[in-house]
Amino acid sequence: MSHQTEIVTDDGRSKLSDLWKKEDYWAIWLGFILLIAGYFMLTANVPDTIAQGVTKATAMMEAESARAPFKTVEYYEAMVKRDSFKATTSDAGKQISHIFKTPGSWNNNPVEAFIFSDEAAKAVAEEAAPKAEEAKARVAAGKEAAVAAQAAAEAAGFRDPSLNAAADGAIQDWRNASIAKENTSPVNKTKTKGHNILSTLPLVFVFCLALFGIGMTFMGTGPARFGAGFVGVFIVCVLAFMMGSQSWMKTYGIGAEAWAIIIGMLIANTVGTPKFVKPALQVEFYIKTGLVLLGAEVLFDKIIAIGIPGVFVAWVVTPIVLICTFIFGQKVLKMPSKTLNITISADMSVCGTSAAIATAAACRAKKEELTLSIGLSLVFTAIMMVAMPAVIKALGMPEVLGGAWIGGTVDATGAVAAAGAFLGDKALYVAATIKMIQNILIGVTAFGVAVYWCTKVDCVEGQKVQVREIWDRFPKFVLGFLAASIVCSLISGNLGDLSDAMLMNGMTKGWAGILRNWFFALAFTSIGLATNFRELAKYFKGGKPLILYVCGQSFNLVLTLTMAYIMFYLVFPEITAKI
Repeated sequence: MSHQTEIVTDDGRSKLSDLWKKEDYWAIWLGFILLIAGYFMLTANVPDTIAQGVTKATAMMEAESARAPFKTVEYYEAMVKRDSFKATTSDAGKQISHIFKTPGSWNNNPVEAFIFSDEAAKAVAEEAAPKAEEAKARVAAGKEAAVAAQAAAEAAGFRDPSLNAAADGAIQDWRNASIAKENTSPVNKTKTKGHNILSTLPLVFVFCLALFGIGMTFMGTGPARFGAGFVGVFIVCVLAFMMGSQSWMKTYGIGAEAWAIIIGMLIANTVGTPKFVKPALQVEFYIKTGLVLLGAEVLFDKIIAIGIPGVFVAWVVTPIVLICTFIFGQKVLKMPSKTLNITISADMSVCGTSAAIATAAACRAKKEELTLSIGLSLVFTAIMMVAMPAVIKALGMPEVLGGAWIGGTVDATGAVAAAGAFLGDKALYVAATIKMIQNILIGVTAFGVAVYWCTKVDCVEGQKVQVREIWDRFPKFVLGFLAASIVCSLISGNLGDLSDAMLMNGMTKGWAGILRNWFFALAFTSIGLATNFRELAKYFKGGKPLILYVCGQSFNLVLTLTMAYIMFYLVFPEITAKI
């Protein structure tokens, strides 16, 4: 991991040239250029069909909410209809999805990740059809039971609590069956289509090369040197996507990020990373640009919608766990490296790799320490995204509580969504929203660590700490993350009911999210290719990093579950009832 010290003038002010010579600033410029492009491609113009459809569906949902004391069958049907309107289904959205598509699913033949014929896709769909029909039949039966139970409750004027509860339970069973159907492998296989991404991967390569190559040229790395190295990074990145798309790997959450590090490390520690590739191992540049794009997903109106309970779970528990884990590492485990200690603590308590990158930059952790932190995070994320839904189901935990627990403890945003969806609509909504709230703490954590390291850890006795020193250490890309969040929150507020269709399912998921996926994979590939096992081993001496992560995450699991139960079920049950 590179560390670039801010160049300042004699009076302590940064040089104007820093704006086009520093990595953090380039991450901001590139991130905002991409967000602006995405806005005009997918969000700026609202088609009449989407506007009218969303308005009609929203009106139906409001009418049904007023008609019954629970969410009716008609309410959920209107919700599904509303959610079907997406900017990503526009011509521009489909084209973007096609161009930036990553290698597809495969089972035994990895070539299928790149080339899969229409005939093969048809054969897979036909084979899966009988089981898919069974899943559809279960949903149909569930809906029939839900309609009957709702009719009984309505016949009593919705005044019989027992009938209302029975109707609500039957409707939730139907909804859970619907969600299970959508996540069932046979049903997904019936939707399989042929693809050939060998024609689009060169376009992705050229796009990323041009995007990052411009910044690298201004920062002093010649375009020829960067371009030659980027070829190697991109090839390994594509291989990582291919491995992460294998059916077994997808089931157990071992995605492209983990494979990028694994393949990169194998190359670096066997044949060795070629010298010509090293100028393109720009870990921070790739991931910081991706993190600016992540800011577009943190929307204040979504945070407000879940209310104070979600804020307490994310903003009270997280700093407590972060600080306690750091103290535990220093006082109990006596970890020799404070930078490794705080990076692991932030990674585990805040939001995984994103927080680790920001924290490592603020405390100037070594490259190997960041790699170790991210590696631990990826391993435990894969375990928790599979284990937590199973535990929640086994305990019969309410969806809202389970979702809050997942959102506050599972590190990666994508893993949170996958685990939440396994439980149901409510769990997915609560989990994703709490993770969104927690993501705001990336900037807060980076600032806090920068202040603490300047005033306590790296402070020379008798020397007064200047504000400039804190500014020098503070990772500037975090400002881009926060600015993206604020701007997109304002856009979301102006769009109102159309926010999900045009922003979240337009510029955010249909553009920024797709690009962020590629940028993160490039970053993890660079981490793997730049990591030497011998250099990494000394930081793992005695297993203290693993002990720190396990103990910290265990504390996080207990405290998050306790806080979620108190806030959602004891202090604010009326908010929980409306979710």
